[in-house]
Amino acid sequence: MKAVRFHEHGGLEVLRYDEVPDPVPAPGEVLVKVKACALNHLDLWQRRGIPGVPLPHCPGSDVAGEVVRGEAPGVAEGQRVLVQPGISCGRCAACLGGEDNLCRSFGLVGYQSEGGYAELTTVPVENIVPIPDRIGFVEAAAFPMTFLTAWHMLVTRAELRPGETVLILAAGSGVGQAAVQVARAHGARVIVTAGSEQKLARARELGAHEGIDHYTQDISKEVRRFTDRRGVDVVFEHVGQATWEQSMKSLRRGGRLVTCGATAGPSVSIDIRHLFQRQISLIGSYMGSKGELLTAAELFFDGRFNPVVDRTYPLEAAAEAQGRLEDSEQFGKVVLEV
Repeated sequence: MKAVRFHEHGGLEVLRYDEVPDPVPAPGEVLVKVKACALNHLDLWQRRGIPGVPLPHCPGSDVAGEVVRGEAPGVAEGQRVLVQPGISCGRCAACLGGEDNLCRSFGLVGYQSEGGYAELTTVPVENIVPIPDRIGFVEAAAFPMTFLTAWHMLVTRAELRPGETVLILAAGSGVGQAAVQVARAHGARVIVTAGSEQKLARARELGAHEGIDHYTQDISKEVRRFTDRRGVDVVFEHVGQATWEQSMKSLRRGGRLVTCGATAGPSVSIDIRHLFQRQISLIGSYMGSKGELLTAAELFFDGRFNPVVDRTYPLEAAAEAQGRLEDSEQFGKVVLEV
């Protein structure tokens, strides 16, 4: 089969379009013919050299396609599916308690295993989620990682309530556009940031009420203006170092900041007096459980969630696709069609 892999860490030039042996599913796994694979920043970090990636490696955590072979009840050849990206042991207290993303051996398809930048891939049978015929493979691939992350952050961790106001950083990103939709579905007022008026307009089409250009405007000042100086109840933070101070300043007294990433850098400073005097809650979040994905998927399948696809590329153009993501040119998800 054909697959895109990197044999060494580096720039876009290290991505190779290789001929490799077809994968063979182990017991408990399913062989999937990949139809589409969406990109994530994780793919870029792996290629650049984050720890724990064996070489050569095929990335890609957001997969949709058809079952080629699987020996498990309810799994049929030709079944149209998307893949839950989280891998867990299935036996520990966290897994059995429905919090598989807290499993000590938790990993991701395309990180701790070979991923979807390929014509075929193998995944645990528990990670298979059937999709209706009306759902396209490209849209299905654009759904899992971002909507699961946004759901876990806003619904499970931050406990967002109807009528609250949420600030969503970088609404043009994959997880940002998902967060706008999740927040609106839960009755929140949504303020977003983005890097251009065009992206802000797209975010408003998704349901955002107010927009801030994070390159030309002061985020916290604009938030105070939009909220009559009160601040927001929840900040959806996934940028990190570049926006952290503004995010903290944007919170109301007793507000919650929930974070899942550090795209702009992991090192931030906190004045703990500001933290305790204003009774601010800082909440970490990582992925989400299989149960949460299934719950969010119901809203996807019935049309209430619509993953935004920025652009599609053929598998052999994976380097060009990663370049678009790397340059932050996209609004929504960049997807490889296989």
